[in-house]
Amino acid sequence: MNEMLKQAQRVQQRMAELQRELVSRRYEATSGGGMARAVVSGQLRVLEIRIEPSLVEGNDLDMIQDLAAAAVNAALEKAQAGVQQELQQLQSSMMTPTGGGRT
Repeated sequence: MNEMLKQAQRVQQRMAELQRELVSRRYEATSGGGMARAVVSGQLRVLEIRIEPSLVEGNDLDMIQDLAAAAVNAALEKAQAGVQQELQQLQSSMMTPTGGGRT
């Protein structure tokens, strides 16, 4: 029982660490062959959107909007996948008898 409590504490500590790490993680994606680029955090916050100046000069507002949305969505998908992978690793460490943290 004592070992289970220690393991739960380790998992709780690792979860807190992961939440702090996600603030600084950046996930980037592009669309339109690099014409639009989006960067999001591990907390799924949009940090940056860049549009190729030549695209703006063309005054094609619909294309700009579509490419920006596609880049943001792709970056969010990458971030979600990264977070999911981290959570799965944390979960698998909970399943091991030693909590995955000891050697």
